[in-house]
Amino acid sequence: MEDSHADQDVHADRRASAAARLGATGADGLVCFPGRNLQYLTGFDEAPAERHLFLVVPAADREGDATVTDPTFLVPSLYETQVRADTSVESVRTWDDGDDPTAAVRALLGDCGLREGRLLVDDTMWATFTQDLRTAAPEASWGLASEALGALRVRKDAAELDAMRAAAAAADRTVEDLRELGADAVGMTERELADWVADRLAAHGGSGTSFDTIVAAGPNGAKPHHGCGDREVRAGEPVVLDFGTRVDGYPSDQTRTLVFDGEPPAAYRRVHEAVREAQAAAVEAVEPGVTAGSIDRAARAVIESAGYGDAFVHRTGHGVGLDVHEEPYIVADSDRTLEPGMVFSVEPGVYLDGEFGCRIEDLVVVTDDGCERLNDTDRGWR
Repeated sequence: MEDSHADQDVHADRRASAAARLGATGADGLVCFPGRNLQYLTGFDEAPAERHLFLVVPAADREGDATVTDPTFLVPSLYETQVRADTSVESVRTWDDGDDPTAAVRALLGDCGLREGRLLVDDTMWATFTQDLRTAAPEASWGLASEALGALRVRKDAAELDAMRAAAAAADRTVEDLRELGADAVGMTERELADWVADRLAAHGGSGTSFDTIVAAGPNGAKPHHGCGDREVRAGEPVVLDFGTRVDGYPSDQTRTLVFDGEPPAAYRRVHEAVREAQAAAVEAVEPGVTAGSIDRAARAVIESAGYGDAFVHRTGHGVGLDVHEEPYIVADSDRTLEPGMVFSVEPGVYLDGEFGCRIEDLVVVTDDGCERLNDTDRGWR
């Protein structure tokens, strides 16, 4: 569970906003299954499984002959107590393992007046469930939940920002621990150092890791998504460390490229300075009303002028929320306008095959007149 009962009015507000947004997109209803959208709307965090577990949200102020107009859970009976205890959704229907779940879905959609019209389903819903929904509502037309929820989730509310600040703080404190580790990291394998990072994230209040930790030493750093392996950290070589944790379900995502002992090659010093300047330029460019593409251009221009343009092989950033990668994407030529409350990474990098890589990443939130950095640790390499 991501929240306490004291915070459940936040989820009720989000459901109300979603119901209102459905009408604006021409949809009559929304069907969520276990995943980030369900977590966003209810606080209920459950992995997808083989049983039918749905939240049905009818559009607000729909005309029609519906007997159910409030958001309603349809859950296996074994989940009823948990769902009632852990969410503020008042309407909960159940089905037993001996029942036909498709019949229960058909009955609920009928009572919601959603056997016809346009329904939105989770973008990541399993095909077996979308097929059963089509069977239950053969006259309906279909779209994706992101049509309605994307515009809501892209701007973080106060509760989300508080959680992300706390997750970012846990990552910051872990960076400080890495710097204090210093020469003791030499001889550790990438995997051992990744496990060490996970322990420190937990010690600073995080819950697990928000994605598979990247520890990429020496030439492995030239692979942007290397992961971690059995290579040992060596003195004088750069190590790309990209990691995060979750607080109340919301992640951090931070990268530092460190040299734990000795002196790195002169070429690395030049690359690191270019990446650091590129990141600073991109963050400086963030404000409401500018485009995501302009942030990418601000970072890319610095790296290109330093002579490493061909080695900057990915976008400058990505949105972060319940999903570690979501809108807005900070990518070349994007005309997406930045708005207050959007949170995204700023992470330019340079990758020289067979030599080393360098990436510096922080999260920022767009404010009314600029941006707030969610990470505040030293961005140097030592």
